[in-house]
Amino acid sequence: MEKIEHKMVGVYGINMHIAELGQGPTVLFLHGFPELWYSWRHQIVYLAEHGYHAVAPDLRGYGDTTGAPINDPSKFSVLHLVGDIVALLEAIAPNEDKVFVVGHDWGAYIAWHLCLFRPDKVKALVNLSVHYFPRNPQMNLVEGLKTLYGEDHYVWRFQVAGEIEAEFAPFGAKSVLKKFLTYRDPAPFCFPKGKGLEAVPDAPIALSSWLSEEELDYYASKFEQTGFTGGVNYYRAFPLNWELTAPWTGAQVKVPTKFIVGEFDLVYHIPGAKEYIHNGGFKKDVPLLEEVVVLEGAAHFVNQERPDEISKHIYDFIQKF
Repeated sequence: MEKIEHKMVGVYGINMHIAELGQGPTVLFLHGFPELWYSWRHQIVYLAEHGYHAVAPDLRGYGDTTGAPINDPSKFSVLHLVGDIVALLEAIAPNEDKVFVVGHDWGAYIAWHLCLFRPDKVKALVNLSVHYFPRNPQMNLVEGLKTLYGEDHYVWRFQVAGEIEAEFAPFGAKSVLKKFLTYRDPAPFCFPKGKGLEAVPDAPIALSSWLSEEELDYYASKFEQTGFTGGVNYYRAFPLNWELTAPWTGAQVKVPTKFIVGEFDLVYHIPGAKEYIHNGGFKKDVPLLEEVVVLEGAAHFVNQERPDEISKHIYDFIQKF
């Protein structure tokens, strides 16, 4: 890990912190919530050792990236997030027309939209955990999840500015992160108002085997500095994203793609998700989808829980291009 280099890059009005290692074709790694560049620590080293230039930013509102207007969720729309990435690519890979992109969770959502808006920038895509969600012209995703799961579902609970931050505060960043990162239940993540995180069952072991106390402390140190508002703003911008992406209703993602999901991933267990992924809907929306991998026994944070497998899956796919 100590070989990984860190620097700041000015993109789209913010100062983006990136971690990078290696020489060769660029592989851009995009993290999810509540994560950091650090979520890709294993993959960065592996891909660098296998002849690639591995780069992972702290996304807008996260970690050591600064300058995002945290108090304005409208500045966290998917157009802003993809704009950050397009500007970042100009800075880190000026001589490459296209790069490889790997996303997990929110990073996957951003990567799908990068490929939707700017397929000219992406050679091939590996996305983890979050499959493509085609825009529903009748209803935005927040309303859809509320209809499915009710008002205790975390996406709905994240909508009101400041509310969830106030509920998290008494627990401290480390306890909040431990609840999220060690969650292995395929059931939806819910916490009723007033009960906060106490409603979420603890992981069956002190920490998941893949997350050491030291690693959790690294995450906690960064979220203690930034708070959670930056990351939660992504969810608050969902309704705006629905409005802004109206022109892409029915559009296809036309980039060679591999998708990997854990058997116990809560996203994989959203009603209708498995049917969509395996019965043709996914392939219709992403016609260059080449492979779907379901990792037995794995949950949501697959890139950290099964680092060697995930690194090899990424390498095996991108080295074909």
